[in-house]
Amino acid sequence: MSFWINRRRFMQTTSSAVAAGALSSVLPASAQSSGQLTVTVGGGDVGKATIEAFVKPFEAETGIKVNAITEDASMSAIELMVKSGNVTLDVGAVAQTTAITADGKGLLEKIDYSIHKKEELDGMFEFAKQPFGVAWPMYSYNMVYNTESFPASNPRPTTWADFWDVEKFPGIRTLVSGAYGSEGPWEEALLADGVPAEQLYPMDIDRIFTSLDKIKPHIRKWWGAGSEIQQMLHDKAVDVAQSYDGRALLLIDQGAPIEINRNQAKLQWDYYIIPKGGANVQNAQKFIEFITRADRQAAFCQIFPQGPTNRNAFKLIPEKIARKLTSNPDYMKSSVTINGQWYNDIGPDGLTNTERLVQRWNEWVLQ
Repeated sequence: MSFWINRRRFMQTTSSAVAAGALSSVLPASAQSSGQLTVTVGGGDVGKATIEAFVKPFEAETGIKVNAITEDASMSAIELMVKSGNVTLDVGAVAQTTAITADGKGLLEKIDYSIHKKEELDGMFEFAKQPFGVAWPMYSYNMVYNTESFPASNPRPTTWADFWDVEKFPGIRTLVSGAYGSEGPWEEALLADGVPAEQLYPMDIDRIFTSLDKIKPHIRKWWGAGSEIQQMLHDKAVDVAQSYDGRALLLIDQGAPIEINRNQAKLQWDYYIIPKGGANVQNAQKFIEFITRADRQAAFCQIFPQGPTNRNAFKLIPEKIARKLTSNPDYMKSSVTINGQWYNDIGPDGLTNTERLVQRWNEWVLQ
């Protein structure tokens, strides 16, 4: 997941022209009229799994050629393509907040759910079936601790209040940076301060930073990329951390002495969307439908451990693998769902909550 996150960050910090160019430079110029599909699939192991579980089977079933692009679709690139009438991307994977923003600007086609099978739609989480896109895949931000620092014979932190309790659970800590707004330790700070999970939104930004004031002296590093947290956990540089579950799972499979705490995990997901005005919308709708199928999601999850958004996929996934997945029903019960719309809401000052968090963070972190 880190590739997608980092790519989004790159896009967010560049100009619209540069961001669009970064994506369009790898898109075939003929994609708009070829009848083929150009689809972003993510990079690294995620991209490989997407190609094996979705792209190749889709091509075999439909005869439609898919140009799989290991780039992300940014808000800037999508907006420029649609407004210029030169839509070279047929299907893109974007962050939840990006999809909501793009939909609000009228940049996306509506998903044609009439071509989806009822049993597949019934298996999908409700949040995964939006008019503007289909959610896939799911991942989470979790508390991860070193089992040598916190052996089974001793108390272990199980809540974010425990993470904040440096006297009862001493050790070196790390949290994700808040520099990018929609990704930050916001929900965790409120949970640590006693806010019930069902009452997190709308989030109290003042209360967030009051809570962060308490943990700030005990944070060795505010990490900004999945590779950073993975390295710190691997090197035993921290005792307890906030981490993507996928990064921690990779280390566990390699024998690292760490354990994932699934309680109060923060759930996140991407959306597959169709930019408006492309020449291959009908085929793009077919690809979106293909993504929702339980058997295809199950195939992906057995290659790369990210959670399916079609619950029926768990009927096809071995239990050993199912225990690794974010959307496992046992984990969902105690997890927190990110409210992407809140991050996009605009206040009286004309700023979105994401922009307000970034502004506040940049001032606070230097204090």
